[in-house]
Amino acid sequence: MPNFKMSHHDNITIPHHHARLVAEIRRHDELYYTQDAPEITDAEYDALRRELEALEQAHPELITANSPTQTVGAAPARGFKKVRHSAPMLSLGNLFTPEDVQDFVDRIRRFLNMTDDAPLTFLAEPKIDGLSCALRYERGHLVQAATRGDGEEGEDITANVMTIADLPKGLPPGVPDIVEIRGEIYMRKDDFATLNERQAAQGKQIFANPRNAAAGSVRQLDATITAQRPLHFFAYGMVGLSAYQTHDAMLSTLKSYGFALAQPQRLCASVQAMQEYYETVQTLRATLPYDIDGVVYKVNDLALQARLGFVSRAPRWAAAHKYPAEKAITAVTAIDIQVGRTGTLTPVARLAPVNVGGVIVSNVTLHNEDEIARKDVRVGDTVVVQRAGDVIPQVVEVLHDKRPPDARPYEFPDVCPVCGSQAVREEGEVARRCTGGLICPAQAVERLRHFVSRLAFDIEGMGEKIIQEFWDEGLVRSPADIFRLEEKNKNLLNPLQRREGWGEKSVANLFAAIAARRVISLDRFIYALGIRQVGEATAKRLAAHYGTWDAFKSSVASSDDLIAIEDIGPSVAGDIIAFFAEKHNQDVLADLESQLSIQPYERQSRSDHVLSGKTVVFTGTLEKMGRAEAKALAERLGAKVAGSVSAKTDYVVAGADSGSKLKKAQELGVRVLSEDAWLEIAKA
Repeated sequence: MPNFKMSHHDNITIPHHHARLVAEIRRHDELYYTQDAPEITDAEYDALRRELEALEQAHPELITANSPTQTVGAAPARGFKKVRHSAPMLSLGNLFTPEDVQDFVDRIRRFLNMTDDAPLTFLAEPKIDGLSCALRYERGHLVQAATRGDGEEGEDITANVMTIADLPKGLPPGVPDIVEIRGEIYMRKDDFATLNERQAAQGKQIFANPRNAAAGSVRQLDATITAQRPLHFFAYGMVGLSAYQTHDAMLSTLKSYGFALAQPQRLCASVQAMQEYYETVQTLRATLPYDIDGVVYKVNDLALQARLGFVSRAPRWAAAHKYPAEKAITAVTAIDIQVGRTGTLTPVARLAPVNVGGVIVSNVTLHNEDEIARKDVRVGDTVVVQRAGDVIPQVVEVLHDKRPPDARPYEFPDVCPVCGSQAVREEGEVARRCTGGLICPAQAVERLRHFVSRLAFDIEGMGEKIIQEFWDEGLVRSPADIFRLEEKNKNLLNPLQRREGWGEKSVANLFAAIAARRVISLDRFIYALGIRQVGEATAKRLAAHYGTWDAFKSSVASSDDLIAIEDIGPSVAGDIIAFFAEKHNQDVLADLESQLSIQPYERQSRSDHVLSGKTVVFTGTLEKMGRAEAKALAERLGAKVAGSVSAKTDYVVAGADSGSKLKKAQELGVRVLSEDAWLEIAKA
């Protein structure tokens, strides 16, 4: 793990280091969750996430800076109808050590203001390595199945799920009119081996592991192919029902409905009991008929689950305790440099392909020049790679005794390998960046790819290769060019529909997909702009705060206004202001505005509460609930939680030992509420 002790250049180094980690994790999330084709194994995903979490714990102002700790998976794949989840379908935070488990329990107690001796029980169950799925039953009949997708919107896989033999298509009489059941689609180990034998005999794709086989089977556009695959389903919860007091009671009902549950399960009333369960299941892991990559702990009391709620990526009341990394040995065949949309030069080690825990690894990021130097990775080296968790691998060790005599230390380039511009590393920064800016094709193309990506404009039919093709031909050089493409195509000597690989239908589908995105939500639009440190979570927070594009655009010149937003720090605010101050970006935005209708942000929280739309600041120590719970409650009721007091603040909730925020509120005449008064308003 990197050492996070920084020098006096902290305020420069940390945000850019954070942004680099985020970009790397995002790319591999896309490969894993949406394409079912991870380039690399799981280990570095967890290593990078731990690195990221350490940064964010020390510097919470970075938390919304495009952090994967705040988001789930990746956007829905193309080719399936989109389904909006009735409630967020979340991922889980990861635990790796007994100390992590203790911290998880301690955080819950702090959030709930519980004493150390107050009873707190967890349901523990195996963590199946499969594909999350939500099932909607109406009047007892299965009517819809959807993948998790990005947590808010998934893929409609109803026809495919109907082919899963052991999944109940109907529920017993007397169930509520609408029931949503969530669980995991998976493939047994023996069925996986048989499927791969059949695939090999037919000269078809060999799957890397049961999880990829299950996901690939479910995402077949032809459900008859899915029907030929041996899939199964484990249920792990229900949504929106208030008839239960505990999670284990809910699971008992699911079992009575005919759903299979992952076993063994256990109620644990202490950290020691949780650790004992973890170790017990670990001894059983090899003998289980399905793959698991850890165990899951869930607060058993459903009322406490509701109070705990969730952060943007994960529930506060549940976490996954992962098993140790799996390792393999392979050789570094090359080290290449990739240039990102912000000009960052990222070294990538090309490996002799190796199977690590069921996933074929052929590439691994080396992060930056400091990391290469620290590990002294050279072309020709034999290295140990490991996977643990979900996605990304890590080079954990160089086997120096196997190093070829002619291996030379890697020299990081000081020029961009794409455009030849100088690549500079500013004082205190981790990243080395190409100075070519918009003259660098790699940066320009990456910005366009980001603009059409699934979490941004999500334009079906404009993948990486198509963007590159359009760029090379000069058809698309700016985002607005995308929306002029249909008209431009009419005047081409060789229009798209006459070209190899295209056709009338595919071209018509592309133009229809582009036309459909002329109306775009504010949060997606902000994210699509590719502003440094503004990822999906930050874009949503900005959209929720300002509500409309005009309001956001007219306020971005004010650092104070941006910093007043909860979790937006000076570094993020600086990057936003710098983006809007650049003349080229102003021209791009004006061009886009002429082509688009940017819709106001639709809040997921309540709009009928007295606090809806109000700006609230919390200060001092609250006694009846933790500060984090109070903020979460305010946001659920539609309020904006700010980090500082201004004339735009509606309420300041002052607990014990309130300081400068209370004083400023009094000076500005902002209404100050006691904790009791705040709770009265919140309960209204």
